[in-house]
Amino acid sequence: MACTGARCGSSSWWSSSACAREQQVAKLVSKPVALNEHIFGLTDGIIGTVAFGSVYGADQFPHKGRFQEVLDEAMDMMASFSAEDFFPGTGGRLVDRLTGLLGRRERVFKDLDAFFELNIEQHLDPARPKPDNGGDLVDVLIGLWKEQHSTVRFTKDHVKAIILDTFIGAIDTSSVTMLWAMSELIRKPRILSKVQEEIRAMVGRNHFWRVKEDHVPNLTYLKMVVKETLRLHPPATLLVPRETMKPLEIGGYDVPAKTRILVNAWAIGRDPLSWGSDSEEFNPDRFHDSDIDFNGAHFQLLPFGAGRRICPGLAMGVMNVEFTFANLLYCFDWALLEGMPPKNVSMEEAGALTFHRMAPLILVPTPQGDSSANMHFTSLASNYVLN
Repeated sequence: MACTGARCGSSSWWSSSACAREQQVAKLVSKPVALNEHIFGLTDGIIGTVAFGSVYGADQFPHKGRFQEVLDEAMDMMASFSAEDFFPGTGGRLVDRLTGLLGRRERVFKDLDAFFELNIEQHLDPARPKPDNGGDLVDVLIGLWKEQHSTVRFTKDHVKAIILDTFIGAIDTSSVTMLWAMSELIRKPRILSKVQEEIRAMVGRNHFWRVKEDHVPNLTYLKMVVKETLRLHPPATLLVPRETMKPLEIGGYDVPAKTRILVNAWAIGRDPLSWGSDSEEFNPDRFHDSDIDFNGAHFQLLPFGAGRRICPGLAMGVMNVEFTFANLLYCFDWALLEGMPPKNVSMEEAGALTFHRMAPLILVPTPQGDSSANMHFTSLASNYVLN
């Protein structure tokens, strides 16, 4: 499994999806846009390319739209109340059947299974052209399935499960994080200008008119913005549940063995004892000269969890957010609709598994630089075709 993680984080996968990123960014030019839809589509395209290869974004892949609908329904279903979670066995299953949840769950995962089965068959097709850069995620997983060097048997069902985890864990959380980051920045023009100045000074006007992956490690203030966004708006407000193995005491409370523990990452990130009296304010400068990070070593910031159950896609998710968000800030100047003051931007939350914006974020993007450069960028992006 280590090789799977290594492949997910390799730069070759990110460069192979550059065409999809540039096509999506080009759609944002010079008109008011609902950023929610564009960022979700952009993230979906990147993760889809990494998982399934370039065919995911092509017209000859007719199942993509249906897959997105089923994936959305699966997210809603997993966040719904299940009696079987609280009353394991026949009784809980009967309640879920009477409420319709069991039938809905079976239908959704049957649809997902059919989608994954089709994609695996496409990858196993002998007539399929040899993929570049060693292939996509499905190629790697099929290799593990066929090799069977491990003492633990790796089956086709494992391939499907990892693909599902990749989509559910990466698309929604990455897009939600970028939307909250833009929401906070548009309400703080000074901070927005500061992070854009850093990106544009670092990147300059290169031939590609975009941020490249090797620029990202040097974008210190951008990383502070992302870190502050994850502090206030963790993608999963409650971390993966834990269970106590023996009786213990937490904060003065006696907790019996076999107790399910839910860690509230949202509340931890806003705790005044850790973050001061301005803990509710968006202020990336609080991380200046600070070694606090979200890698699980600092318990006041746990958007991805910690320990052995820390999010396995942490590195890939953070790169997805930083790289994509840097390009949006580099390529465009962003403004609210005419006459709308920044303080009126709604920050109301909604959701279950993830807390997203209740209202769409409507912004007006204007390409940065002179008109000839804008035309060059738009032409460059529109000429890319996935095949």
